[in-house]
Amino acid sequence: MSSVPDRSEIDEGYTWDLESIYASEDDWEEAYERAATRVDDLAAYEGRATEDGETLLEALACRDRLMREVSTVFSYARMRRDEDTTDQTYQALSARAQSLAASASATASFLEPEIQSLTREEFDAMREETPDLETYDHYVDDVLRLKPHTRSAEVEALLADFGEVLGSTGEVYDLLSNADMSFPSVEDADGDAVEITQSNFVNLLRRPDRDFRRRVYETYFDEWEAVRNAVAAAYKNSVKADVKVARARNYETAREAALDGPNVPVAVYDTLVETVHDNIGTLHRYADLKREALGVDELRMWDLYMPLAGDEGPEITYEEAADYILEAVSPLGEEYRSRVEAGFEARWVDVYENTGKRSGAYSGGTYDTQPFILMNYQDDVSSMYTLAHELGHSLHSEFTKEQQPYIYSNYEIFVAEVASTVNESLLTHHLLETVDDEAFRKHVLNEFLERVRSTLFRQTLFAEFELRTHELEEAGEALTADRLDEVYYDLKRDYYEPAAVDDRIAMEWMRIPHFYSAFYVYQYSTGIAAALAIVDDIVERGDPAASDYREFLRRGSRAYPLELLEVAGIDMSTADPIERALATYEERLTEFDTLL
Repeated sequence: MSSVPDRSEIDEGYTWDLESIYASEDDWEEAYERAATRVDDLAAYEGRATEDGETLLEALACRDRLMREVSTVFSYARMRRDEDTTDQTYQALSARAQSLAASASATASFLEPEIQSLTREEFDAMREETPDLETYDHYVDDVLRLKPHTRSAEVEALLADFGEVLGSTGEVYDLLSNADMSFPSVEDADGDAVEITQSNFVNLLRRPDRDFRRRVYETYFDEWEAVRNAVAAAYKNSVKADVKVARARNYETAREAALDGPNVPVAVYDTLVETVHDNIGTLHRYADLKREALGVDELRMWDLYMPLAGDEGPEITYEEAADYILEAVSPLGEEYRSRVEAGFEARWVDVYENTGKRSGAYSGGTYDTQPFILMNYQDDVSSMYTLAHELGHSLHSEFTKEQQPYIYSNYEIFVAEVASTVNESLLTHHLLETVDDEAFRKHVLNEFLERVRSTLFRQTLFAEFELRTHELEEAGEALTADRLDEVYYDLKRDYYEPAAVDDRIAMEWMRIPHFYSAFYVYQYSTGIAAALAIVDDIVERGDPAASDYREFLRRGSRAYPLELLEVAGIDMSTADPIERALATYEERLTEFDTLL
């Protein structure tokens, strides 16, 4: 019988080194108390932060010290909780850290309204008198840009104080899906009971036994059916919160509010959706190719993740994946490669699944810590690509910290997803250039096709779902479970026209945690489009293009996202990068069709 090990059974070398942050819980408690004290220090500047340049500089520096400490306290507690989401001790630690973060945000909320009491000319005069304010020039420009959507200090404090409550639906969903939900085991062809988990569900849908895949698929979604109304209520209230906060900030729509934060024009979102829809025939071609490759009369939803090559694919150990990735990123320069290698040695990565561990993968850490990567590594090609993806985020943080002060270290997701997907694309290029084994090459090519499908096409589908659900809420229509299923089903049918779209897939929206961070997922689609163009340039031009890319990484958030991408030679205000990515996908489809 397949089973998931307890965390105590995982070798320490495959776990992340959180002791490098705090050697003990007592050290965390001391840091927590220091941060709580700094909340009071910052509050002392309220009402006088902009009386002169020196005071403003002191207030901003105090805020940065506070947020640096709070982010580390919070990050540590969250990662401890994610090691085992059933552990009540770390649930409590995480809740305390979240409350501290909300308190710090509420206290700091006076700063931006006070800065907005200045004109640009008044700030420039302060900067002349206090040259160190130059560090905050772009930050102040961003704050002044948002002046029409910033409320009074009292209202801002109230909104910040409600931040913990407004985000609670995502926490409820996270605990429900990771800690409380469990799935029955399904018997495989050998008679062995295989446990279904959130982490291995997609991997089980890659098994060659089609009847097994069907039973896994049906069993998994039948469990979601049992909590359907609860999840619908959580998501409905998440959407309501998005809409109400947007209205409180004088935005017409929640989407406009979400995109205005990083200063991404709404037209970029629309261009993505329109361009993908104009080329939806490419995805239909993929579905037809998969049906032919699998030798089935009708492609079903439980067939979508099955490799085009028609088998489970090569086993890739974690150590082998690390070696492949190190070679793949070599075109980015020795400095980049050596930092990745050092990360493997310094235990950045929490590698394997264990009982209660948070599903999925992410790159974490803070300005004052090393990067940390949560994985649920499954010894396959897909896991290798996920590792490369998260290392892209981690190296982005490392390069940013090298050159930027704390205020510009938290780069926007719009550019973050470029950094992660560049690593994926370089891995594909390296493997297709160096691996001779035909079966392995087929699976690499399959991985490219599947990742672009699930990133460019699938995330755009998700983006449309988010847009439609928020529009329904803004129009006053009730977001019931049935209505949410209907919206999702219609989109799935449009995107996968050649396949049989069954009723269970209408519930797929329930398993997407990113929906609790509204208008987030479209950036995966724009990110992969930009990344494919960057890798093309690196392959063609070599180090000059790699140097431009490294400079892009070092800029952090010291400019707006579209401006940052221009450093790497990408213009995301147009459809060009998306069209280039779609053209590359067509070429790879043809290449695989020829191999078959």
